[in-house]
Amino acid sequence: MKKIALLTLTILPLLFINCSKSSSDPEPGPNPSVTLDNEINDFVWKGLNSWYNWQADVPNLADSKDDVQDDYYTYLNGYSSPTDLFDALLYNYGTTDRFSWFVDDYVVQNQQFQGISKSLGLRLQGVQIDNTGSNSDRIIFYVRYVAPNSPASDAGIQRGDIINALNGTVMNVGNYYTVVGALDNDTVTMSFVQNDGSTFIEDKTVTAVELSVNPVYYSKVFNDIGGKKVGYLVYTAFQSSYNDELNAAFADFKNQGIDELVLDLRLNGGGSVLTSAYLASMIDANAAAGVFANLKFNSKHSNENGAYYFDDNLNIYDVNGTKTGEEPISRLTTLNRIYVLTSSSTASASEMIINGLIPYMTVIKIGTTTYGKNVGSITLYDSPSSDYTNIATANSAHKNAMQPIVFQIYNKNNQSDYTQGFTPDIEVKEWQYWDNILPFGDENEVILKAALDNIRGVASKSARDAKIDTRILPEITELQPRFEKEMYIDTDFFNKN
Repeated sequence: MKKIALLTLTILPLLFINCSKSSSDPEPGPNPSVTLDNEINDFVWKGLNSWYNWQADVPNLADSKDDVQDDYYTYLNGYSSPTDLFDALLYNYGTTDRFSWFVDDYVVQNQQFQGISKSLGLRLQGVQIDNTGSNSDRIIFYVRYVAPNSPASDAGIQRGDIINALNGTVMNVGNYYTVVGALDNDTVTMSFVQNDGSTFIEDKTVTAVELSVNPVYYSKVFNDIGGKKVGYLVYTAFQSSYNDELNAAFADFKNQGIDELVLDLRLNGGGSVLTSAYLASMIDANAAAGVFANLKFNSKHSNENGAYYFDDNLNIYDVNGTKTGEEPISRLTTLNRIYVLTSSSTASASEMIINGLIPYMTVIKIGTTTYGKNVGSITLYDSPSSDYTNIATANSAHKNAMQPIVFQIYNKNNQSDYTQGFTPDIEVKEWQYWDNILPFGDENEVILKAALDNIRGVASKSARDAKIDTRILPEITELQPRFEKEMYIDTDFFNKN
């Protein structure tokens, strides 16, 4: 099996690839008479026909679909937009495939992949704090996270703050899904209340700006947890342009001689597969150069199946994805287990860390069940000459692209069965403590405390397990980039060794 070269988001000459039948034009037939209304529809069909993970399971992606040009163009013309066609071609859209998406502007997306996007700089969690069955039952947000040097932090918003109204409208069961739409706007006014969920404190108005956020959010070493040194890291996204910052955090852990590691991935929806491999390498030097993850593509690209390995060196990239250097990975040699803090926001490349480390060490999961995403994507561009993979030869007439699922990921032991998420070994529901959410790194912060107590050999006590008058609400998509739960590779990774 070839090794996938550990590079990331760098435009290099391509060494491609077995082209599918659909990369050629359809037969025109004896008297072609149908004109294609939108050439982007042709790109959508052919790109998915070649790369889509479930291509063989979608009848309208069968290779014979474009055998006769008139029939093929008639089919494509039945969709008024490329987005509609794309959605129609997904396998069990919204259930099996919850992850593929059509890209309106790949320049903007590639910036977002490196952590650059327009944002308020905070993450919120909705909780219904009354349970009478009435539409007037109250709903609040608690602040899960505030990005440094963001509009939210400039406004003095902190983790644990409680919000009960947006733009002057108090949230309840009856109006929540209308009111929350205010978070789509660039500017929003939030009403902050005391921990009873109702007593007004003040309004704060924030306006989104373009941010570049370091995902290495918080690190700390606890010097005496049951006689052990414990490293704690809050890591919010696998962004390759911050590989060196991530490595620096582990250099500090290594220099301080930590005995245990608590990796907080509660806010981490994923990102670069390569960075996930680097992080795993930092955690476990004892894995040597073993297999961290195996990637398996559809039958048309089975020659691209390959592995990511634990490594001793990493590449450094700037915010444009350009490689600027290399450095040795600070690999810990002191661990035989790791604690991973999880939530429903823990997805894709974060779950890859859990799955990839399981064959090598004990992984203790604390929190709530993860999202359940064992598949990943590449960006497909309108560049037929490269089998839709080379941005440099993309059709300059538009910026549309696709981000379809094209591979499934397995660990060293060929395990990949976590589409329902990883269930925690110690379940603690952060949202039940909505009225007392403590800062990251506070020893009494409820999820972290459960990990530290386990290290001490003390059973955690969850005082609110019996509390039934609250329930969690779905995550607020208005504050999340579309790729938030993505696990992606750049197609320039494919390197035949």
